Formats: sequence, structure tokens, C-alpha cells
Amino acid sequence: MPFTPDEIHVLPDIFSAPRFATYLGEKNGHRVDALDLYKWNLDVSCAFFAPLQVCEVSIRNAISEAIALTYGANWPYEQSFEIALPNPRRSYSPRANLLQHRNQPTAGKIIAELKFVFWERMFTSRHDSTMWNRHLRTVLPNMEAGQTVQELRSEAYTTLRAIRDLRNRIAHHEPIFRRDIQVEYDRIRKAVGWRSTVAADWLDKVETVTSQVANKP
Repeated sequence: MPFTPDEIHVLPDIFSAPRFATYLGEKNGHRVDALDLYKWNLDVSCAFFAPLQVCEVSIRNAISEAIALTYGANWPYEQSFEIALPNPRRSYSPRANLLQHRNQPTAGKIIAELKFVFWERMFTSRHDSTMWNRHLRTVLPNMEAGQTVQELRSEAYTTLRAIRDLRNRIAHHEPIFRRDIQVEYDRIRKAVGWRSTVAADWLDKVETVTSQVANKP
């Protein structure tokens, strides 16, 4: 849909000059083309919401299952699990994040409140001997068969870190138009597929990200 003269005049100021400058720079200062790109960035960012949600829920449930197999069904309240978590003072602390939500009445409520980065940080080597060596292939059965548990766990960490970076950029309304959108979607789909090929195939049916790729102005 074409922009009206008023929209062409007003919208760049509404979006803020510094933010819109990124789009203007990409389109050599052409305001209408920059607005088209801004709109496309909105559309593809919205389209990522469903794949990101499916991925986060799938992976956190897989990790939660592995923790429960190791520490018991009420693991969020278990001191043995608490002390297994790192607690740095000057950066993100998984232990502090867990304790922040200990007032929740059920383990499920706590799981829903923990940050995405909490689940990412579970894929570190500190949990290999207690949890991943025994349970990684149980909760993520479709990971590459020819790799070691340590290789797979490391891949899971780097994959989730990249997905979280995309998620955060979208959540903070930042441009993602310079990214390879197909690669970003394929990464999310791969993570979902580690847990369930059925879920990954279903995601292909409902997602609208890939249809946006051809629409990029």
C-alpha cells in the first residue's frame, strides 16, 4: 500500500531521526524506499514471533526435563540444583534469576518466568557430568548421531545464543533487514527439530517468515 504524503512527512519523525537514519542510509536517502524497508522490517519481525515462541517453549521444556531427571520434579526448589548454578556478581546470574522466582507456587510457574538466557546457560560444560552426559540425547533425541555429547551441547549453546540475539533485537525494535532471514529461520527450525521432527514440520506449515524473504524491498 503506498504511503500518503502526510505519512511520508510525519512517520520518519515518529520513528526518530537516528533510528530512521539506518533505513535512509540503506536506501541512499530515498525517504519512500526507506519507509518501505522499515515496513518490511516490521512485517518480518512480527513473522518471527511464532517460530521464536515455539523454539523457546520446546527447548526450555527439553532442558527442564533433563534437570528433572537429574534433580527431581521440584528442581526449582532443590538446593542441590541451586548451588550447581553459577552466580557471578557483575553479569547475568542464573542462580539469582532462579531465586528471584522461588516465590512462585509451582515449578511450572517458575519455568515460565525464567529468562531465555537461563536456558542458554544450561548448555555449558559445568553441567556435563551431572546432567548432559546422561540425558542430552534423551531430551533432544534428533541431534546429530555422529557427534559427542560435548560437541552437541556446545552446538546447542551457540545456536541458542544466536537465536536469543535475534529475539532481543526484535524485542528492542532494532533492524534485522541486513540479516540472512532464511538462515535465521532455519536455525530456529533446527533447534525445534532437535526436540521433535513433528513439531519442526508443523512449524514449516504455520510460519510466515520465509514468505517475507521475497517481499524485501
